[in-house]
Amino acid sequence: MGNRPRILLVNDDGIEAEGLRRLAVMAARLGEIWVVAPDCQCSAMSQRLTLYEAMSVREETFPAPVAGAWRLGGTPADCVKVALGHLLPERPDFVFSGINRGWNAGYDVAYSGTVAAALEAAMQGVPAIAFSTEYPENYETAEALLPSLALELMGKDPGRCAIWNVNFPGCALSGLRGVQYDRSVAPLQLYADGFLSEPDGEGGRRLWQRGTRTDASLVPEGTDLAALLAGFVSVGRLRSVVAG
Repeated sequence: MGNRPRILLVNDDGIEAEGLRRLAVMAARLGEIWVVAPDCQCSAMSQRLTLYEAMSVREETFPAPVAGAWRLGGTPADCVKVALGHLLPERPDFVFSGINRGWNAGYDVAYSGTVAAALEAAMQGVPAIAFSTEYPENYETAEALLPSLALELMGKDPGRCAIWNVNFPGCALSGLRGVQYDRSVAPLQLYADGFLSEPDGEGGRRLWQRGTRTDASLVPEGTDLAALLAGFVSVGRLRSVVAG
């Protein structure tokens, strides 16, 4: 990579998220940074697109060294489409999505807006990496490893319509046990489904999702969740359904 690559940053936690700011600071060591992110929290939207209503868009002053930044009244996948098709003066060389608040591992990858934005980029021929860290966040490990790990993965092809999915454990750097590659997706969710319920005063009920953390003994070895629970960074490939 002779010239500094153009890197588009997106996320699903919104343009004001701390993880996005930190990603911009770290990614600025690797290339020219552009940001297009949702104007509000968009977690668990998967690859949803805005089709039947207008999307607001506004240029932003961003608290990190970037070439340009916009907030979009749309989804994470919208951010990629609008950036590539309308906002950026040139096509990016890479898309980085994150850093998400909470792991995107196990079956949660199916719901993730962070992962979906990266997959949207891959479907449009732009190499992409999704980054997530354990919630509540401790960025020490991510800040130490992300630049070199991103540079390594930028030089590797994950395959057609596929992305790299990187998850960081929430431990301090001194507690990190290493990096595990080619982790398969664990066949379960980190949090099992659960709900809180109360009367709504109109004859119905209000529900809130409140899952309970899955017993670590149920997580199969060799998977992304097993690596993370054991204190490793997990690196795996994810493919879009259009990859066949």
